[in-house]
Amino acid sequence: MKRAESRQPRSALWLCGLLLAAAAVFGAVPAAAANKLDNAGCLSCHDGKKGKIEVPGKDGEKRALAHVDTRKFGMSIHSEMRCVACHQEITDSRAQHRKNPQAQAPNCITCHEQLWADARRDKLTQEKERLGLVVQNIADYRKSFHARPDADDPTRAKAFCEDCHGSHEFRVPPQGSERRTAWHKEIPETCGAKCHEDQLESYLESVHGEELVDKGNVKAAVCTDCHSAHRVVNTSTDNFKLANVNTCGDCHKKQLNSYTDTYHGQVNRLGYTYTARCVDCHRSHDVKAVEDPNSTVHPKNRMKTCMKCHSDKKPGMHDATPGFASFAPHATTDDFEKYPQMFIASKFMVALLIFVFAFFWAHSGLWYYREWKDRQAGKAPPHIDTKGLVLDTGKHFRRFPLGWRIAHLVFALVTMTLVLTGTSALYAESAWAPVVAKAVGGPKMLGLIHRVAAFLFIGIFMIHFVYVMQKLLRDRTFRWFGPDSLIPNWKDFADCWGMFKWFFGKGPRPLFDRWAYYEKFDYWAVFWGVNIIGWSGLMLAFPHVTAQFLPGWVFNVGTLVHGEEAFLAAVFLFTVHFFNNHFRPDKLPPPDVVMFTGTQSLEEFRHDHPAHYQRLVDSGEITQYLVDPPSRQFHGGSVALGLALIAVGLVLLLLVGVGFFTT
Repeated sequence: MKRAESRQPRSALWLCGLLLAAAAVFGAVPAAAANKLDNAGCLSCHDGKKGKIEVPGKDGEKRALAHVDTRKFGMSIHSEMRCVACHQEITDSRAQHRKNPQAQAPNCITCHEQLWADARRDKLTQEKERLGLVVQNIADYRKSFHARPDADDPTRAKAFCEDCHGSHEFRVPPQGSERRTAWHKEIPETCGAKCHEDQLESYLESVHGEELVDKGNVKAAVCTDCHSAHRVVNTSTDNFKLANVNTCGDCHKKQLNSYTDTYHGQVNRLGYTYTARCVDCHRSHDVKAVEDPNSTVHPKNRMKTCMKCHSDKKPGMHDATPGFASFAPHATTDDFEKYPQMFIASKFMVALLIFVFAFFWAHSGLWYYREWKDRQAGKAPPHIDTKGLVLDTGKHFRRFPLGWRIAHLVFALVTMTLVLTGTSALYAESAWAPVVAKAVGGPKMLGLIHRVAAFLFIGIFMIHFVYVMQKLLRDRTFRWFGPDSLIPNWKDFADCWGMFKWFFGKGPRPLFDRWAYYEKFDYWAVFWGVNIIGWSGLMLAFPHVTAQFLPGWVFNVGTLVHGEEAFLAAVFLFTVHFFNNHFRPDKLPPPDVVMFTGTQSLEEFRHDHPAHYQRLVDSGEITQYLVDPPSRQFHGGSVALGLALIAVGLVLLLLVGVGFFTT
């Protein structure tokens, strides 16, 4: 009994061993059979010469397998691979293959990712850098529109690698080769034949299609140039709309540059898509040449195209008026024959900028140099004869009344607001402009703030002008070209000439009267700026009214002049004006607070305007202008306010400089 019990376990062990051996043998059969399968054997059936091969498809219906072109396969990048390297589920060469249920179906993604992982493990990334690009393309594909589930069959993606590349014949020919040209020309057919038939039909009739197909111009845009090959995204997204403008610009660089100078382009560069882009005017797949009568931008069709956006039916918009049709969205300043108005306006503005900056920057630099040299030499300022008049040196001279000071402060704040909001659009391509636009709520709010500030600017100017004129007209003793007038006179020209002689040590420093020539320039520059910036801005703010009476080229010139004059004003204010009033050696440390307190010490007044001082002393009128100095608190607050405004101005100057030199 005991011997029988001892034999039973041994029999069980032998039986288990036998079963395991059999399992190993039979399990190895598919692998061994697969190893014997070569490409020649596979192609003997799948080359299409023996008729089509059908396999069970979806819902029990049969589907035909695509045949493999042996010639194209032999030239493909996969030609040296065995068929079963991808089709690992195939275990035999029978007509109806026995398949290994545990094997993965062919998958381009997992295969290439594994190859790249092996290359990184073996430190062969440089030798196989092409694999790295493929893996990057895979990452882009996973985020793309094509990787989303298909609406008709959610079990598969909208498009997979095989749909575009064809794994049995895929090969990207070398750049510049004839095969590359042929491959490039096939891209529209690849995209259109299977999925995008309507778009292909439109493309073939477009100027791009005609260039590619009819003229053989491989530089003409194809599907992947606009949509990319692997980063295909939904065309309704803002990311695509923004990137699409740059895509057009890759080929049409000059047109992109001119587009970004327009309001449409500025909003686009700020990162918003509600203004017209390339496709809104030219369309997308059926782009026509401008001279083509069927083109949306042909002269006879432009108004219709403009009214897609400029229509009373759109919130905040108005119907396009006749001048819209002659607006040139791609006008440049270097083509006199096509755009004579832009050519002339640009040359005038460039000359104006060069003259103003060259003169006044040289003026400031030489002034600083001469004062520094005089201080080194210990020269004292000119002596003023008081003719025995006893003055209380503790008193201050009242130079500006309260109304002027308030107007100056509001004017300064409004001007800085205009500079910030205006240059954010002017330099929309800079790194800082989109940040400003987003901070205030977008370009629409940016434009609203700019317009409100502009109306305040003009309003303050008009109030000042009316006040001054009515006061002067009632003053029967006022001399329009006298020493108290802001109108330039011959003494101003003599003072300017004398100042330059002083700069070079060829004469004494001129004795300025109530208003120095550079102060008069500051004053009248506002009149010039209000008219140039104001009228051009008004025309641009109400385009439907402007275009009702004026041709479209006024928008081109208006945009140019408005931006260039604003640039001139901003840079002049924050360099020359700041120097003359705050950064001269005799004004350091800044700020000069006379425009905030309204008064200055007698010593300072006598130094800045000695002729005025002497005139008042001679007439005995100076005592009428003597007041108590501002309180310590008022003076301290004025200094703090002045420093804050100077800091804001210098920051704005920095932003303008960054925008000017980087865009």
